[in-house]
Amino acid sequence: MAHDLIIFDLDGTLVDSETLANRVFYEKLVTLGLDPAFDLMRVTRDFTGLTVAKCLTLARDAYGLSDIPNGFEAELKEATYASYRAALAPIPGVPAMLEQLRQLKCVASSSAPEKIAFSLELTGLSVHFGDNLFSVHHVAEAKPAPDVFLYAAEKMGGFPPAACAVVEDSLPGATAGIRAGMTVFAYRPDGDGDAFAAMGCHVFHDMGDLPALLG
Repeated sequence: MAHDLIIFDLDGTLVDSETLANRVFYEKLVTLGLDPAFDLMRVTRDFTGLTVAKCLTLARDAYGLSDIPNGFEAELKEATYASYRAALAPIPGVPAMLEQLRQLKCVASSSAPEKIAFSLELTGLSVHFGDNLFSVHHVAEAKPAPDVFLYAAEKMGGFPPAACAVVEDSLPGATAGIRAGMTVFAYRPDGDGDAFAAMGCHVFHDMGDLPALLG
């Protein structure tokens, strides 16, 4: 079916930021004494799709890093932005895909509002979204709760869930879309989409295929 509103996740869906951000986060945690058992692969798997606040809670509760200094989040933001300035790029195929889409579209992300705008501007994608940018910072509960997607649909014109498609790459984000009652398209470039398909997502592997899938 055709969809009237397309709601995009940001990190790992529109911009190739997760590898950069997770490496910076991991390196910062190492300076705090992170146990070697929690390597970059583990941190990447655990943190993908979560807010910084949830990542910090996980670091304290599951990684045993109880002594995280007050200025840590500000330092992390500064280092992450520096990494983005040096290397952030759109996900392959995203610019051409966005040019093809005729539907109304917006971004709904776990990132902070200023980080969403910064990432889109840096990669040249902001022209496709304007001010239609929404963050979990605007709602009560972060992904995997459906709040940010329902909020975006309401702010974009009161679209019912059935008229909305969500494009996501993470399990927390896909879960949020399903809980919102929206159709979820899961971008899985490496092909590992079984968990997403099992929850009812439409799995795809190439951004060039998305316009036809969205109808």
